[in-house]
Amino acid sequence: MAGTFDNQVTLITGASSGIGRATALHFAANGAKVMVADSNVEGGEETVTAIKEAGGEASFVHVDVTQESEVEAMVARTVETYGRLDCAFNNAGIASGRGAASTSGRRLTHEFSEEDFDRIINVNLKGVWLSMKHEIPQMLEQGKGAIVNTASVAGLIGLVNASSYVASKHGVVGLTKTAALEYAQQGIRVNCVCPGYIETPMTAAGLADPVRSASMISREPMGRVGTPQEVAETVAWLSSDAASFVTGHTMVVDGGYLAQ
Repeated sequence: MAGTFDNQVTLITGASSGIGRATALHFAANGAKVMVADSNVEGGEETVTAIKEAGGEASFVHVDVTQESEVEAMVARTVETYGRLDCAFNNAGIASGRGAASTSGRRLTHEFSEEDFDRIINVNLKGVWLSMKHEIPQMLEQGKGAIVNTASVAGLIGLVNASSYVASKHGVVGLTKTAALEYAQQGIRVNCVCPGYIETPMTAAGLADPVRSASMISREPMGRVGTPQEVAETVAWLSSDAASFVTGHTMVVDGGYLAQ
């Protein structure tokens, strides 16, 4: 995909590590100017440094995606810095329970506190909505744009001990489909990726435990977990003109997990 995103601007939330960082690096390597957004300042700056050392162009903006004023400022900063917004990857998220994207904690539905449930919904679902709320007007003004949201296989099935995470990711899938329909004739495509087990900081604890790691891998028909780069490649394709007739799609990147 060399040069695919030349002269384009990409905004990526949750870009301090894992899938977000891999995607930021991938876009930059293919010509994009990247706005790295995260609440983790150190990690975000590390991503920017890695992009610049590889010859790319990037900037960092701090954001709490649950706060509208910060999300609005994030988009404004992107446009002020680079003049436009062509692609957005709304990837910021947190995990709970024992779902496909997490191996920490075991809480049944009735065991969640209201505070914990709200926190996961606010980051994973409200954060995506707030991001789109402020990205879409800029794309409408330009007459074109591509948005990819991070859902999960947990957005397509139920998972024991992860009710809040599952609810948030099902919400992302529904939000993606609705936005795709609303802006399909205005040049804006909206899709989402649904990763399975991916080797990221979110799954690190589970993969470090031999028993839990074996359990995770046993559920993957390919016999391994995925890499952040494999998700990044998918996000880039969905954002590119090669996917010009693709919108409202839930792209599963799960090694066959849901085919079982």
